[in-house]
Amino acid sequence: MPTVKIRDSYESLTGPEKTAIMLLTLGEDRAAPILERLDESEVRIVTRSMSTLGSITAELLEELITRFTESFAKGGSVIGSADTAERMLRSFLPSDKVADIMNFIRGPGGRSTWEKMSMVNDAMLAKYLQGEHPQTIAVVLSKIAPDQASHVLSDLPEEIVPDVIKRMISMKSVPKEVLQDIEDMLQRDLMLNYTVSSDSNNFEHLAEIFNRTESDRCEELFTTLKTSHEDAIDQIKQLMFTFEDLLELDELSLRTVVRACDNDTLMYALKGCTEEIRGKILSNLSERARAILLDNMDTLGPILMRDVEAAKAKMVAKAKELAETNAIVIERGGAGAMQMVY
Repeated sequence: MPTVKIRDSYESLTGPEKTAIMLLTLGEDRAAPILERLDESEVRIVTRSMSTLGSITAELLEELITRFTESFAKGGSVIGSADTAERMLRSFLPSDKVADIMNFIRGPGGRSTWEKMSMVNDAMLAKYLQGEHPQTIAVVLSKIAPDQASHVLSDLPEEIVPDVIKRMISMKSVPKEVLQDIEDMLQRDLMLNYTVSSDSNNFEHLAEIFNRTESDRCEELFTTLKTSHEDAIDQIKQLMFTFEDLLELDELSLRTVVRACDNDTLMYALKGCTEEIRGKILSNLSERARAILLDNMDTLGPILMRDVEAAKAKMVAKAKELAETNAIVIERGGAGAMQMVY
């Protein structure tokens, strides 16, 4: 069963999301006449927000209603989903029109354009994008999953990569017409009829991309971009949590991460480590597990650095996953610096 995202911050809501919440609060009978007054493009925008809204806390709902009008009573929580949106649309639109809108929202198979992009071969996507304008490449990389974006980035011609990252750093909001044109292009050339995805924070997204990029390549790009985008690069570095940061965890947290990783991940990650780092991680395994892992590493033979970096990225992802469930605490920054706790 998919996890329902919880929304509890008023500042994080977009205008269409606020509208979607109010319509859900009003209920189908009262909301239908309002939706009837919107044009089709507005219905699409509101419905898209409604279908991906998730769970709205009672506190957020109360704050939203209060800001609209003091005459509303305090409300309970509401849940926006594609099914809720479709049911509301069916109360005032013909079935064929509802089907068109929901296909626009869900995409074939219930997936969006950017979710479907995960099915495209990384090398093929890079080859396709290298003929596009750097701004187009930047938009695509900002929308797809960081892991895939890092692979595409490494397959792009080296001379265009700095320009693409500069554009991602300075990218604000993308006009919906431009985004739609890019989606149409991808649908036409790489996929079938898929749809749009939600926006993401560019710096956070870039941090995740760099987390999955080979260390030497990372440092090379940072050096190239430092002069023109020093503040942005520093912010991205602050948002990054790297394999080396694992070693700064307290003893219990590091042990929790190490023991949560499968044997293959540890084997590949440690293959590219110094003896000091390898020893620190191995010390968190039982004697038997350590012996088995070392034996497997001895028989593994030479491996690609890309596989090593991928294994390290898996360990970092596992640490973040554990932090999100409060199994460990990750603190960023030293004395006198701002600390970021995940």
